[in-house]
Amino acid sequence: MKRVVVTGLGMINSLGLEKESAFSAIVAGKCGIKVVESFDIEKQSAKIAGEIMDFDPLSVMDAKETKKADRFIQLGLKAAAEAMADAKLPEDVDRDSFGVVSASGIGGLPNIEKNSVVCENRGPRRISPFFIPSSLVNMLGGFISIYQDLKGPNLSSVTACAAGTHAIGEAAKCIMVGTAQKMLVVGAESAICPVGIGGFAAMKALSTRNDDPKTASRPFDAERDGFVMGEGAGALVLESYDDAVARGATIYGELIGFGESGDANHITTPTMDGPLRAMKSAYKMAGEPKIDYVNAHGTSTPVNDKNETAALKELFGGKANCPPVSSTKGQIGHCLGAAGAIEAVVSLMAMRDGVLPPTINYTNPDENCDLDYVANEARKAQLNVVMSNSFGFGGTNGVVIFKKV
Repeated sequence: MKRVVVTGLGMINSLGLEKESAFSAIVAGKCGIKVVESFDIEKQSAKIAGEIMDFDPLSVMDAKETKKADRFIQLGLKAAAEAMADAKLPEDVDRDSFGVVSASGIGGLPNIEKNSVVCENRGPRRISPFFIPSSLVNMLGGFISIYQDLKGPNLSSVTACAAGTHAIGEAAKCIMVGTAQKMLVVGAESAICPVGIGGFAAMKALSTRNDDPKTASRPFDAERDGFVMGEGAGALVLESYDDAVARGATIYGELIGFGESGDANHITTPTMDGPLRAMKSAYKMAGEPKIDYVNAHGTSTPVNDKNETAALKELFGGKANCPPVSSTKGQIGHCLGAAGAIEAVVSLMAMRDGVLPPTINYTNPDENCDLDYVANEARKAQLNVVMSNSFGFGGTNGVVIFKKV
């Protein structure tokens, strides 16, 4: 089967509107989490999130078109355009064999909430005709295929917080088996709205450290009390190694392993076994190389961080053999279905620059979380192979491994 490489990257999150500024802020240990400003949060128990405050949808769409696309689609279009430009594709690229895999955990939740209120208060005849197409997760790929003129496979991954990572695997499979020559992966999420935050808070999944937003998300720390919602998008251009070399493309890394598994245990509580099996599958496919860095799922929830740490120890044969691990969710929040795509971008840029992104707010060690989490400050390091983990509600898990070419 064909080797698959990444030749273009794009990213937008609460720390930056494009990949370089966002990544620089992550490396610098900055935090984009603050009190929510986009709606009245007075009645919410969790009042903080990683919001993107200065994004202008008119930078990617005409004003008339913005009414047809929920915010997650707009963010996805922004990341997709950056990744496509970054790939420096030739004008005569074969669009018929260039596909897209979109990913989101929830899709247009703000629009669903808005139109539900309209239906209840003003009647069904007042629902926007754009409600359904602006809310469907696969419409992210639909819009992107139109804007980027991509006529190959148009697929979608809707696997909660593992969606972005699963999308990378699906895109790679298309190239490996020959149903496409190139694929664009875009994971996007924007569910910071009253019902979004209220829903996760009702599950007791969110941090309520409202008085100190920038220290609220604290992956692997003993005082972690839940995740903080974020929004954003990540995009990656994938193509065969031979095609990339033939056109002289810049290669960020080769996808050498991906693994998928199901917990078959509980709809929301993660296990150690499920994530471990996904890691083992990716690691075996990659040829069991020396892993130099793990971008952890690291949600800042009590159960996930403990289980993920235990799984990593099991995978690598004990604490002493584990590579450095960090979670960037302390800085940009948990971007749900977009997290895997964003964190894959971060992992590839970390490998490019030879730097370990920090886990901020790690101040109180937990006896169950005792690995090298690159606490609070980034470090220089030679990175040749990196791994990125994503685990989602429903017990769905995804892992990808990239190596430097």
